[in-house]
Amino acid sequence: MSQKGISTSFTMSNGQTVTIETGKLAKQADGSVVVKVGDMMLLATVCSNKEAKEGVDFMPLTVDFQEKFAADGRFPGGFLRREGRLSDYEILVSRLVDRALRPLFPSDYHADTQVLVSLISSDATILPDAYAALAASAAIAMSDVPFLGAISEARVAKIDGKLCINPLRADLERATMELIVSASAKDINMVEGEAKECSEDEMIEAIKFAHEEIRKQIAAQEELAKLFGAKPKRTYIHEASDLELKATIEKYAYQRAYDIAAMANPNKNERSKLFGQITSDFKATLNEDVAKEKSFLIKQYVHDVEKKAVRDCVLATRIRLDGRALDQVRPIWSEVGYLPTPHGSAIFTRGETQSLTTVTLGSNKSEQMIDGVTFEGTNNFLLHYNFPPFSTGEARPMRGTGRREVGHGNLAMRGLRVMLPAQKDCPYTIRIVSDILESNGSSSMATVCAGTLALMDAGVKLKKPVAGIAMGLITEDGKYAVLSDILGDEDHLGDMDFKVTGTVDGITACQMDIKVDGLSYEVLAQALAQAKNGRVHILGEMAKTMSAPREDYKQHVPRIEQIIIGKEFIGAIIGPGGKVIQEMQRETNTTISIEEVGETGVVQIFSANKDGLHAAITKIKNMTAVPEIGAEYEGKVKSIVEFGAFIEIMPGKDALLHISEVGHSRLEKMDGVFKEGEIVRVKLIGVDPKTKKLKISRKALLPKPEAAV
Repeated sequence: MSQKGISTSFTMSNGQTVTIETGKLAKQADGSVVVKVGDMMLLATVCSNKEAKEGVDFMPLTVDFQEKFAADGRFPGGFLRREGRLSDYEILVSRLVDRALRPLFPSDYHADTQVLVSLISSDATILPDAYAALAASAAIAMSDVPFLGAISEARVAKIDGKLCINPLRADLERATMELIVSASAKDINMVEGEAKECSEDEMIEAIKFAHEEIRKQIAAQEELAKLFGAKPKRTYIHEASDLELKATIEKYAYQRAYDIAAMANPNKNERSKLFGQITSDFKATLNEDVAKEKSFLIKQYVHDVEKKAVRDCVLATRIRLDGRALDQVRPIWSEVGYLPTPHGSAIFTRGETQSLTTVTLGSNKSEQMIDGVTFEGTNNFLLHYNFPPFSTGEARPMRGTGRREVGHGNLAMRGLRVMLPAQKDCPYTIRIVSDILESNGSSSMATVCAGTLALMDAGVKLKKPVAGIAMGLITEDGKYAVLSDILGDEDHLGDMDFKVTGTVDGITACQMDIKVDGLSYEVLAQALAQAKNGRVHILGEMAKTMSAPREDYKQHVPRIEQIIIGKEFIGAIIGPGGKVIQEMQRETNTTISIEEVGETGVVQIFSANKDGLHAAITKIKNMTAVPEIGAEYEGKVKSIVEFGAFIEIMPGKDALLHISEVGHSRLEKMDGVFKEGEIVRVKLIGVDPKTKKLKISRKALLPKPEAAV
């Protein structure tokens, strides 16, 4: 007998019905729900410890989104045949949900909290990532875990000139703009997406459009909580406090921190030492045992005072930590072709942030294979972002690619992808690798700039150069300051991290995280306008190094040629068991691949050897050429029979030269007329419509004998 849960449903503006159910599955979790749209179903759970660990002054939140292959009736790939580590897609969805939820946990709530969202049933037409945050927030709403208000998210896309919410997967392929927007009923708190050079006004319009839909989803969560009987949120004390110590530190440290901020020192390490000295100097005023006992609180209170002092200084003076004006971009220098062997390379340095980026061009055999529940297929544009510890002067273990690196690389990839040339104009598989050598803010945006320069250095014909900039915000008591090209410190102490990539003509990608309530659309509009000015400035600086792609690829870059052939020739080129194509690759020192596309075959020939490349092209063209009636050919005699000779007029194409077409004189037999291997010039005179056999004539090319007198 099935246990009945409690559910509520609502209809979105796209006509799809969304159902949220609780009380049926995973009842030992603090909160759990199932979200259903079409055949797509997500199970979301939240569990949070009752107590926080000692010495924790942050929110230890873990969010994991996982696709179950059984949801699509499939086996996982690989030797183990079970789900393993999260794929990049799962990590990116996990980050979206994390960034949407994190700002709305109470600032003093520090218990380990885990949110799990699983795809338990898939629908080929419905993308689950647009509903993951709805499911996570609804699970928290059903729990006693403290949370400052329900949130949800929606995908908004511009398709055929119209904005639509959570479009079907097939329709999304026509989108000129696609954003995932997360918000509470009142405020936007996260935006991420890409566009084909949309304007700032178009982006704001799309965000507003998504916000209206999100409010419906939040209302549904609140209705379900009432039907379920919402649990009272748990009481907790996760922060030790000493109000007297706090007041003493505020009095001791505020002006010192303010004065350091006002010094406008552009050197990150020097600033860090000066701020660090405040803590050590204050501890020196205390009894050694007290300083040791209260060390954690002292560090926390001094940090809070420094944050307030720096923010107050920026709002009051309109001058930033490193001495820049609010809209000023740090000094930029760049260089291309720094590395001789990679197919393209660039260094891009902005202030104390530096990226060394390379481009590698490969054949379609280098494409990334994607075997996921939501996405299957191949990817021919890869961007990998690496953040080694030395980039921030640290020594720490390297444990493989982290979620931050996946997220930053994905943002840079989306920013550049829309400006790549069409596949027919650049049939390469492209891999960009950005190694961050120095970091003090906005390294993902440095990757976009370095990526543009490296692609142009490689000779890839980008439609337009792309640059990126990270924007920040400080707001307090009605005052605010929008900061261009933020430092790492400004990201940490600020209220917004808004990364925007684009060309001179529009936005290609964005990622925005809001850390406070109440960001108005007026402030957002100013941030976008300021970002555009900064982006155009950066593009101008990049153009001083390289303004357009190289005319040709570098000498050592493998060349790739693409030939379209008739589908019927694919088998002949491959040969039995691949014998023909393998032999051709050995003889010409090339890599050849064939893909069937509709009624045609696409042949890619890839080689660093130009002579070999041309030889392979010639062989394939000869094998796939279609004989033309009336054309003349130099053919080789393959065999002689009683009624004529079979002559190879093209590789693999034999034609019958009938005894009556050898010459103008009548022949009784073929003895002594030709030798096998002899080259004979003939003319194609016909093709049998049924058998497709070729008919040739030698007689048609010989002068007619003079008539007898």
